Amino acid sequence: MAMIPMDNNDDNYAERMSDLMGPGQIDQQIRQALQFCWMSLPKERRTLDELESQVRRIFERAMRDFREDGEAFRKK
Repeated sequence: MAMIPMDNNDDNYAERMSDLMGPGQIDQQIRQALQFCWMSLPKERRTLDELESQVRRIFERAMRDFREDGEAFRKK
């Protein structure tokens, strides 16, 4: 994966990072996560329904944590 050096004085850093992390890169990372989850399931539970269930569970937990962290670290 390509890297963009962090520069605290670069006003365009977020925009450059957005360009790097476009739809293709995000799609690739999601597919890798699905594959890793599939390989991590016990063989007797490797079904598409179980994969979807586990991925949704992990996603919902991550979104819940993301929202909670947003509230906790929001500048007042």
